[in-house]
Amino acid sequence: MKTPNPIEQAINPDLRGSWPALLRAAQRARALAIQTGTTIVVCRNGVIEHIRPEPEPTSPQVREQQGSHPEKS
Repeated sequence: MKTPNPIEQAINPDLRGSWPALLRAAQRARALAIQTGTTIVVCRNGVIEHIRPEPEPTSPQVREQQGSHPEKS
């Protein structure tokens, strides 16, 4: 059996762009689940799992900017 070519080499441009689109959709789903406090339902090895996504840690630069606001009196 012949090994299939990577999806990035597909002739169809829609198929070539499908993997990055799936990654963007997954990222948006995680962000929405974090905002709404809900879980993401996935099926791994035939087992349905409910995953609570963790917020991505902010970079030190962003934390410094957030903490540098002057105190209000």
